[in-house]
Amino acid sequence: MVNELRRIFRDPGVLTIFLVATLAYPLIYKVVYWNEQITDVPVAVVDLSHSPQSRAFLHKWNAAPDIRLTHTCASMIEAEQLLREQKVHGIIYFPRDFADQLADPLGQAHISLYCDMSSFLYMKAIYLSCNQVMLEDMRNIQIDRYEQMGIGKDMAWALVQDAPYHEVALFTPTGGYGSFLIPAVLILILHQTLFFGICMLTGTAREENRENYSLRNLIGRAMAYFLVYYGLAAILLGLYPRLFGLPHIGQFGDILLLMVPYLLAVIFFSLCVSMFIRNRESGLVLLISSSLIFLFLAGISWPKEMIPDEWWYIACCIPYTFGAHAFIHINSMGASLAATSTEFIGLCIQTVAYFLLACGLFYLRRRPKAL
Repeated sequence: MVNELRRIFRDPGVLTIFLVATLAYPLIYKVVYWNEQITDVPVAVVDLSHSPQSRAFLHKWNAAPDIRLTHTCASMIEAEQLLREQKVHGIIYFPRDFADQLADPLGQAHISLYCDMSSFLYMKAIYLSCNQVMLEDMRNIQIDRYEQMGIGKDMAWALVQDAPYHEVALFTPTGGYGSFLIPAVLILILHQTLFFGICMLTGTAREENRENYSLRNLIGRAMAYFLVYYGLAAILLGLYPRLFGLPHIGQFGDILLLMVPYLLAVIFFSLCVSMFIRNRESGLVLLISSSLIFLFLAGISWPKEMIPDEWWYIACCIPYTFGAHAFIHINSMGASLAATSTEFIGLCIQTVAYFLLACGLFYLRRRPKAL
């Protein structure tokens, strides 16, 4: 263990990965997602109705902070050209019969909304703000039609909204993409920097013919990595969410307990993979090629229900999958360690499994022709 700690702190490259990258990457992500919400998204208007109703709708919508009506177009062709040139990120279209359909008690008016899907955040800002105005107008239209039928205003309101509700945003109060993504990225940073550093150290030892595949060496190296990264994990997962204003409603003690099997699982997983590393630079290829794969397979940025079963089975073999879900449950959703026992037990199983596999690979490495 002491020898491995010396190797870590005497190797500038590994020290940069372990300390600088682990602590600096979250800062870069937070700068990128500093603004949780996109505001003043430019939108073009194609209003063929030219009616007081369409102007009232646009007036209410333009008051929302998410969008800004910047262009008034005479046709959809003109608006589409603005969208192609990225001068606007959305188009709202009112047909000629919009007001006539509203005046007809049995009519149904239509509004067409076109969103720039090059960024999900543009679509979200345009669609949600327009939907809120539309729902409010729909209630007013229904109330007016009920009153025309002779129904009192109080009764009409009760018919329109018979189940009042109050919207509360759980777990990500700002509704921003950063609050949703960065907690999962923190766990991925721990996984990938530790994975890359172990591969670098193994590749260096192999290049310098300093390989040692004894059980004592395996356990000593694991203890050295655990000591370094347990402190880093405490800083990263305890300080950064509070520093950046991210959700952090869970018990920090539960997070520290979770990190024990998580870091051990990552360490033994990395030691197993490092057995196939031939030189120091090979770990970089694995790091670059696996980071996005791990993030998507974990079912965080992409819904787990949309992942085919065979890919999900592969994801369950990666420590990051259970670690990310468990950390989000505790840190962002306020769950206890017992409430996320499935992921905790999964990490414990991975720790034992990868430790036994690493022992087997270390044993085989004593016979050069075995691998």
